[in-house]
Amino acid sequence: MTKNEIYEELLSICEKENVLRDEPMKNHTLTKLGGKADFFVTPVSYDQMSEIVAFTYKNGVPFMLLGNGSNMVVRDGGIRGIVVQFSKLNDLYSTGTQVIAQGGANIIDASRLALKESLTGLEFACGIPGSIGGAMAMNAGAYGGEVKDVIDHVTVVTKEGKQLKLTKEELELGYRTSIIGKKGHMVVEAVFNLEKGDPDKIKEKMDDLTYQRESKQPLEYPSAGSVFKRPPGYFAGKLIQDSGLQGKGVGGAEVSTKHAGFIINKSNATATDYISTIQMVKEKVKETFGVELELEVKIVGEDPAE
Repeated sequence: MTKNEIYEELLSICEKENVLRDEPMKNHTLTKLGGKADFFVTPVSYDQMSEIVAFTYKNGVPFMLLGNGSNMVVRDGGIRGIVVQFSKLNDLYSTGTQVIAQGGANIIDASRLALKESLTGLEFACGIPGSIGGAMAMNAGAYGGEVKDVIDHVTVVTKEGKQLKLTKEELELGYRTSIIGKKGHMVVEAVFNLEKGDPDKIKEKMDDLTYQRESKQPLEYPSAGSVFKRPPGYFAGKLIQDSGLQGKGVGGAEVSTKHAGFIINKSNATATDYISTIQMVKEKVKETFGVELELEVKIVGEDPAE
């Protein structure tokens, strides 16, 4: 299909203001990096979402789902086809001891709602800069807590555009992995099971975790968060620090001097700078300690030369 044909089809599904052409992905990633997406679409209903996914599947149009861009690096060549973001599907509410969140809501906001309702269990998420969908896909966690500890079930849309309910057991939640990520499902809603708690103690814990995060992480610069998974028996940040890499990088990208597990966009970096810095870190840690670092962030899109 031509780009014009794809555009017309998208306009038959979504409102014009929710279908953008040649949209810079640096506007939608926390690294502030990335070339242009052919189409950037923000559906406002589950039906629109299902129609878009079914259309891409039927016609072989490249498709990518974007959360809030917190755990991703988009190459400078941009993304071909359609990028869909659920940012307008972001409702949150609670009933009893459950918090129900649409896929485009931020997990930080879910933790704040839990606090408001005196529900404990989501405190660990108070500083995770990701959407509910992204958090589910990678079983997000921090400070000893993980999504798998509190999730009840999720509703997803499959690559074929069908809606499907998955229980906690069916999600196959592991360390930064799930069936959602493996099969490319798209989360439209997640239901969390929490417990009644003391609001003062919940707030105290969230305040403490927020302080730890703000004091130890380079939040003043754009970044993709923790770049590498924790290697068995090690800490990625410690390996990088002990390899003498803090403050080093390529172009405008740099290994943070505040937390070695972060690579920051310090000075108008390109995605190529950022990815080259990742590769430099991997090679140096391998050379120094014999440890192969595995990426936690996803690198997507086209090389600028393609």
